[in-house]
Amino acid sequence: MKHRSDADALIEGGHVRLNRVRVSKTGHALKPGDVLTLTLYSGVRVIRILGAAPRRGPASEAQLLYEDVAENPTTQNQDA
Repeated sequence: MKHRSDADALIEGGHVRLNRVRVSKTGHALKPGDVLTLTLYSGVRVIRILGAAPRRGPASEAQLLYEDVAENPTTQNQDA
């Protein structure tokens, strides 16, 4: 999402969960360890928050502050 209005629309549409609880208001505070679940047109995305930036910066810095849980092989089922 590149715009705040896109995030607002997802929240208002009930497509965002924070730690498995549906988010109903915009502007909810996040902290390290929180898990966001986003239902997007392309599928479901699960993101773990790793930290917060002291200031607004470039996307390359922002990408260091979260991890896509689905891309992390240690979080997937090991029974296979």
